[in-house]
Amino acid sequence: MQTLFRIAGRLVLLAALSIGAQAHVGSPDIYLDGKAGPYQLFVTIRPPQVIPGVAELEIRSETPGVTRVRAVPVPMAGPGARFAPVPDTLAVSPQDAQLFTGSLWMMAPGSWQVRISVDGPQGQGQIAIPVPSAARATKKMQFALAGLLAVLGLFLVAGVVAMAGANEREAKLDPGVKPGEKEFRAAHLAMAVAFLIVAGVLWAGNAWWSSEDASYGQQIYKPIHMQASLDQSGLLTLKLTDPGWLTPRPGHISYFTRSVDDLIPDHNHLMHLYAIREPDLDVVYHLHPAQTAAGSFELNLPSMPAGRYRLYADIVHANGFPETLVSEVDVPRLPGRALAGDDATGSATAWQRADPNNTIFDLPDGYKMIWLRPAALRAKQPTLFRFRLETPDGQAPQDMAFYMGMLGHAAFVKTDGTVFAHIHPTGSVSMAAFMLAQQPGESRSLAANAATAGRRDMAAMSGMDHSSEELHALPDEVSFPYGFPTPGRYRLFVQMKHGNTVETGVFDAAVH
Repeated sequence: MQTLFRIAGRLVLLAALSIGAQAHVGSPDIYLDGKAGPYQLFVTIRPPQVIPGVAELEIRSETPGVTRVRAVPVPMAGPGARFAPVPDTLAVSPQDAQLFTGSLWMMAPGSWQVRISVDGPQGQGQIAIPVPSAARATKKMQFALAGLLAVLGLFLVAGVVAMAGANEREAKLDPGVKPGEKEFRAAHLAMAVAFLIVAGVLWAGNAWWSSEDASYGQQIYKPIHMQASLDQSGLLTLKLTDPGWLTPRPGHISYFTRSVDDLIPDHNHLMHLYAIREPDLDVVYHLHPAQTAAGSFELNLPSMPAGRYRLYADIVHANGFPETLVSEVDVPRLPGRALAGDDATGSATAWQRADPNNTIFDLPDGYKMIWLRPAALRAKQPTLFRFRLETPDGQAPQDMAFYMGMLGHAAFVKTDGTVFAHIHPTGSVSMAAFMLAQQPGESRSLAANAATAGRRDMAAMSGMDHSSEELHALPDEVSFPYGFPTPGRYRLFVQMKHGNTVETGVFDAAVH
């Protein structure tokens, strides 16, 4: 019985995860810390849950003197990307002259971008932020409103039937003449006919509404399915299948497509796989399976502790649409292989026994990772999470290095498994999609743009402007812009590199 309950719980959890798996799990808001020309911006975009819907924008300029900020949503490709509408001017906060807020309509599902223009004393700056647009739910009518509409509907139906009866019973009589049995029979018949007509109209309306609701339900985001299997030699195989989200209907034109064989590299890998041991979240692996065929990835697992691992796989489609796929796998005791390339691992005490206020993590080689922790952690609050790496004697490492082109990588995981977000120093956006968005109006296809973007030096991206001198002396500190989506307990896995060693610090947080 306990086994059945565990299986049922896992199925329910995986179903819940699949609902929010588009561009992270359970964390749809977009955070970015980058430069629009000479202006450093911290951007928060909260996409709508339904499409069409309104996205909320909050932009803070870390560079003083900004006078105007404008924003406009456009598709990542197609005529809409080349002929953008007039941008909206964001409102200045009365409490903070460097905080700008506004809202934008997202009219269709697919791969979009929000183009931001900034005016200030140093001229104009621009930046484009990729925004995956997808309906994640259908909004339910509030109970009080439903009750009110039901009462009004009954009143209208009763009124129509009563008027039909009154018309046959009294409308044709002279003033002061009382209706007789004949008039009452005609009135009853008219009321019955009117009721049938009204009932037919209501039935037809309900059928139409049900059809529209079912049609909209087909647009609710459905992530790529990922099935994981492991053979006795330790070969992990991941099979991807498309459930058919937004499949074009006959006679309809679709401007958004995706498949399991249109993936583009992000940080030089087609897939970034986080394997986290459940339920303690005490072991994490950051791996990179290789594509062996369309919709098929394989990886020889490294030597790793036995247990059940939840898998989070980040992929990016050629049109810039990112997805995080979710699965699980049981790993027995295997000899495995040594870590190689960009693969990395880390371990810590089980989250249930860990201090939720820890700020220093002791690494296996004597190094320390320090979280410059904010005074308070609150849900939905944009925050710059800062971490520093120190040598065993408390000094800054002199051999700091980029880890896959970045100063660091981080994964924010809620302990109940409902939230997973892979964050970079620039924010929560996919880097491949981010670079595609910076190329407006080009005649090349998105796939060609993606190929170019995949070959670019990550250090040259907006928000990561390092001089040649800095490339020889990288900072020992990294920051990640993010906001916890919901209150609860979280575990943070932070990765920084010095020399050829990738360090993984593990921190815990209680979010209010």
